[in-house]
Amino acid sequence: MELRCVDCGETYPPVLMYRCKACGGILETVGDDDTLRVSLGESTTPLLRARRIEAALPGFSGEIWLKDETRNPSGSFKDRLVASAMGRALSLGIRKVVCASSGNAGAATAAYAARAGIPAVIIVPANTPLGKVTQIAAYGAILLLVEGHYSKSYDLALALAERHGFANLTTTFINPYAVAGLTAVGTELVVQLGGAPSHVLVPTGSGPLVKGVWQGMVDAGATTRLIAVQAEGCAPIVQAFEAGAEEVTAWGMPQTIASGISDPLIGYERDGAYTLKLVRESGGRAIAVGDEELRAAMRLLARSEGIYAEPTGASPIAALPRLLSDGELPPGSRVVCMVTGHGFKDGKAYQEMPVRTHKVEDPADIAAVAGLCEAALKAV
Repeated sequence: MELRCVDCGETYPPVLMYRCKACGGILETVGDDDTLRVSLGESTTPLLRARRIEAALPGFSGEIWLKDETRNPSGSFKDRLVASAMGRALSLGIRKVVCASSGNAGAATAAYAARAGIPAVIIVPANTPLGKVTQIAAYGAILLLVEGHYSKSYDLALALAERHGFANLTTTFINPYAVAGLTAVGTELVVQLGGAPSHVLVPTGSGPLVKGVWQGMVDAGATTRLIAVQAEGCAPIVQAFEAGAEEVTAWGMPQTIASGISDPLIGYERDGAYTLKLVRESGGRAIAVGDEELRAAMRLLARSEGIYAEPTGASPIAALPRLLSDGELPPGSRVVCMVTGHGFKDGKAYQEMPVRTHKVEDPADIAAVAGLCEAALKAV
């Protein structure tokens, strides 16, 4: 294995490096040296046909599949990155880790550090959803809350890694071993579908999952159209895509319920530019969805397909109607939606939704209860 800069092509041995020394570019891994991962049993996740979602899209004629990454041990796709990156850190003799996170990567890092028996420092924005903060704390990590947007947490993690010997497991493009842990997603899709999907919709902050899907597909001899899905309240990559720009300009303070993709890319805009390049090379698109679209997608995903996803995880479903109306999903399309995080991560949005709850006055009055149920069913 070696590290290679995606910009200038400079190569390095497989040590812990975060940027190219020659040009400051993003590093990727080339080859594999079978370094053992830290594992909690993460493996191939289910790929489920979403026939009711298909039926809910008037005019759609094709297949929609859900790659259910909520089944990973800590409830999100971030387990794949952390398992790989932590294994590499341990192989290099590093026994403490730090991770800047909007929640899911922090939970994964805390869980896998507990499994490995090493300390972890997790740095999150102070407004991180309570479910994510609770999960991180449960694993015994040192949890640091930072006021402001995610990029401030990113900067602090970078400083701790550079000056105090932590392995940085932040799951942007900063750790090439973490990003390499995502290539299995692309190869799994090809195997599970028996061929390549026409489109893969990916919730996107800085974009390592976009890279993982693409690289895995290429490794399997396949291609797809990558659709990077961002929130309207934090969409630096979409902004650049729609402007026809090659460079990405950082966002301001995010305003969205989708905490998992609320990354303004301040100070590491190069990550967004690389993701944008991959999207364009694939013939794909970057698209932003609003909070109401996210809430509708969460309801549809839970009530039609039985998958409980956080707002970020439902963002690909939210993008489907607009992609269809824009003519991006022609007849015969085989579309994969990456459902990246479990609903327990951020239950607030569900708590604010209308629910079908009825108070039973007398449980012994079975006829009355049955009547209540019948009336409720007719009202659906």
